[in-house]
Amino acid sequence: MLDGSASPDTDSGSDSTADPDIPGGAAGAESPAAASAAESGPEDLGAGRGPSWLDAWIAAHAHHVLAWRRHIHAHPELSRAEHETTAFLAEQLTRAGLRPRTLPGGTGLVCEIGPRTHQPQRTVALRADIDALPLTEDTGLEFASTVEGTAHACGHDAHTTILLGTALALASAPHLSGRVRLIFQHAEEVMPGGALDVLAAGGLDGVERIFGLHCDPRLPVGRVGTKIGPLTSASDLLELSLNSPGGHTSRPHLTGDLVHALGTVITGLPELLSRRVDSRTGTVLAWGAVHAGEAPNAIPQDGLVRGTLRTGNRDTWAELGPLVHELVQGLLAPLGVGYDLQHRRGVPPVVNDTVSTHLLRAGVSAALGEHALAETPQSSGGEDFGWYLEHVPGSFGRLGVSSKEDDGFADLHQPSFDLDERALLVGIRTMVHAALSALNDSE
Repeated sequence: MLDGSASPDTDSGSDSTADPDIPGGAAGAESPAAASAAESGPEDLGAGRGPSWLDAWIAAHAHHVLAWRRHIHAHPELSRAEHETTAFLAEQLTRAGLRPRTLPGGTGLVCEIGPRTHQPQRTVALRADIDALPLTEDTGLEFASTVEGTAHACGHDAHTTILLGTALALASAPHLSGRVRLIFQHAEEVMPGGALDVLAAGGLDGVERIFGLHCDPRLPVGRVGTKIGPLTSASDLLELSLNSPGGHTSRPHLTGDLVHALGTVITGLPELLSRRVDSRTGTVLAWGAVHAGEAPNAIPQDGLVRGTLRTGNRDTWAELGPLVHELVQGLLAPLGVGYDLQHRRGVPPVVNDTVSTHLLRAGVSAALGEHALAETPQSSGGEDFGWYLEHVPGSFGRLGVSSKEDDGFADLHQPSFDLDERALLVGIRTMVHAALSALNDSE
């Protein structure tokens, strides 16, 4: 098992006097924007709610939290290439007296905090994703991405910063009643995702529950959305390659009309799925790419269509593979074209456990007050946190990141996406209190 653990001669696992900062070594030099951010921190919307050691840590390190986020935002890295981000996190955790362990693939890491004894310890896990998207940022921020074609347009820079702050805040606690495992996961934005690598490396061995947060631009800063049961949808990739002898468009009867066959599948498969799958499951097939031919008077020999297949129901997800193959075969059989269908199972739905969600809600209330709790609907988006919930119970929440004065919002995965940085401290308080609620739970 990957055991990134605290020093054995401390109770909570850290030297609370350590001064975390932006390193100039493996993770890259400090940017001017990050340096200026270090002069002040965001407003703490939960100030004074305790515990006292958390209030003290945030008061002392809010400016570091802001600088971390801006540094990570300016230096994004794509999935399974998060080497500098991993090195940056490892340096910060090590400076605080912790012992992070890099995952076998070389990116992402695991670290534990809490008492080290020979007696069994309740262990809860907290997870953040660290990778960026292949997008060009268009925010105009002083600390915008310095990497062409790569940007933190999904808020993973905030997730990473929040978990780093949570780790160091928990490490300053005078006592923890169990252990907290921090999972800084790589490669959330690709399929198969990094959660499977974490599981293969034993990242959840001995864990009782797991919690996570994701930025939500539809919620105002200071609110956290929770939901018992399905929160996201399963998400798979479909790739259909067609082949034909090709021919002249004046004589389609002499060949397999490949473009017509593509159109038949593009329109027919979603329609047939709507008649074969219960509509209450939220099953949706949408195509995102299609390629075939060049000349208007030539029937091409090759064609390709790609899309995503999503469902909000775990049982339906297990049945979709054989059904899709059956329907594609039926659509193409009369058309005289060959095909190769690749159905790549992606991620299961995130299905929040009832007890874990109550614990997360208790954490939000303790961190910010009951007014901070918000209901949140199930979405059709995919999130590989769902793989963790196939192994242990847990709950995934949505962190409000929109400024209350905003009339609109830039959605996730848009080049203009940004967030209200007050959400960083809200996230730290929420994750700390979720961990404490789970460690102290008497059930």
